[in-house]
Order: sequence, then C-alpha cells, then structure tokens
Amino acid sequence: MKSRHWAEMGETTFVAGIWLLYWIHRLLGRWPFRLCLYPVVLVHWLSRPLLRQSSLQYLERMEAATGALGHTPHWRDSVRHTLMFAETMLDKLLAVSGRYRFERVRTEGREEFYQAAKAGRGGVIVTAHMGCLELCRTMAERRGEVKLNILVHTLHAEQFNRLLKRLNPENDFHLLEVTDMGPATAVALNERVEAGEFVVIAGDRIPVNASQTVRVDFLGHPAPFPVGPYVLAALLKCPLYLLGCIHEGDGYTIHFECLFERVVLPRGKREAALTDCAQHYAGRVTALLQRAPYDWFNFFPFWDQVNVSAKPPTF
Repeated sequence: MKSRHWAEMGETTFVAGIWLLYWIHRLLGRWPFRLCLYPVVLVHWLSRPLLRQSSLQYLERMEAATGALGHTPHWRDSVRHTLMFAETMLDKLLAVSGRYRFERVRTEGREEFYQAAKAGRGGVIVTAHMGCLELCRTMAERRGEVKLNILVHTLHAEQFNRLLKRLNPENDFHLLEVTDMGPATAVALNERVEAGEFVVIAGDRIPVNASQTVRVDFLGHPAPFPVGPYVLAALLKCPLYLLGCIHEGDGYTIHFECLFERVVLPRGKREAALTDCAQHYAGRVTALLQRAPYDWFNFFPFWDQVNVSAKPPTF
C-alpha cells in the first residue's frame, strides 16, 4: 500500500448519513437502523479499496500476533470491521444525546482514576481510536468530577463535532486545536492540569507537522507512533493514564489504567525513553484489542504511513 499521512486521506464520518440513521434509530429502534445501515456500509466498503486493504491488513496482523479472531481473516471480517465502526458512530450520538443505555457500560480501573480526580490531581490521558470514547466523555460529564480538555491536531472532524455539540450544547468537555504545540499552548495546558483537569490526546495517529515519531512493535511489525503524549506528560510533570473503550457483551467496557506516575526523559537517553513509553502503550492497546479485535478504527495503511507537513484538509 502506498505510504501516505492519514490526514491526506480524509476522515469519512458519514455526517449526513449518520444523522439520518440516528433519527431512524430514534423513531424505529436498532434493528430498522441496522437494516438501513448494512447496504450503505456495503456500498461504501466496495467503493473504497484503501479501506478494504487497510482493514484486512490490520485483521491479518491481529490474528497472526494474538489469534484473537480464531481464523484466517477474509472479506467478511473486513465488512464486519466496517459495520462495527458505523454502529459505533451511532453510539457516539446516542451517548452525547443521553440516549445510550448506560447500564450496558462497565468500567475497570475507574476508582483509582476518580480518586485522583477528586483529590485535584490532574494529568494527561492517552487514548486510541477504538470503541466509543464519547461514552467516557459523557460519563465524566454526568458525574461532574472530571474536566476533560481534548486535543485535536486537525479540524478533520469539525462537522461531526458540531453534530455532537448540537445534540448536547451543555457538554462539559473542551476541544482544543493544537496543530502546533508552542510555549503558549504548553502554559495553558499546564494551568489546566494544575487546576486538577485532564488533557486527552490520541496516541495512535501522527499529527500533521509532528516533529518526532518513534517506531515500535505493533502486532508483530514496526509501526510509527507519535511521541506527543509522553513529551506532554513529562513537560507537565503529571501522571499519564490510558483510556480505552471496547465492545464486550451487549455493551462496552471502559478501561482506565495508569501507564506512568511520571514520565522521565533523561538527557542523552530521550529517544530510548520515548520508544519505551510508546512500546508500553502499544502493548497495552494490543491487550485491549485482543479482547475486541474489530474495535480499532484506523482505516488507512497504519504501518506504512509517513509523516508529512501539509495543510489539514476540510472534511
């Protein structure tokens, strides 16, 4: 597959279609929604060879590394992977609008995290493009104990984020555009962490204009990962948490985990320390995906991507 930066490819969010399907679900329920969804996803899957290739590459490497699927992946698994993404998009809307059945959500590792939040200790949270992280946002808002500041490296999801805001204008999380992590941004984030708030950043996509990445093993093959989460946690001298979300049973499991109480980047060993941090992150993400292998939503050539400097496109 041709190496490209993910931001050059676009982030298909089906905004108009998902909005329509959201109302079908609201008026008629989940099964009518699925009946409408399946042909739409199948046409989308058939018309996008890069999506098919990237999905199958991921599933093949997941199976080879973990045996999570239990069989050699084929095209039906790729369709299932795409369907899982589309259903998760609906759940994002349901979560933000307060219509998701939260009794279907279980958590693990939450109490330690919330105890830190109650004590006023902020931190950095690294996530991945897996499951329905809007459930985490909404649950934090409902409890009123955690303030989230979510860093976005491009405005690629601007339309979808506007849709989420439309569903719940009173949400208590903040989207911060940080294409360039300059001194002013670092000072602002430090003030929020010192105030007991949390900064949320994805660890599985290379930002546009990123100055450094490291290559670590992911599902048996070297892959580039950004160093931003670890540099930020070291700069702010705060804990670094992993927040993941996966399908389990008839709902989701939200996973909290402290990756590092402190990230230390020694002089002369900075790159090695960053590589160790990224490798630990990749290993913990793999452990979650082994439980839910269809829940990883990076539909581009992840292992073959390159870092480029480009103006973020409008999606």
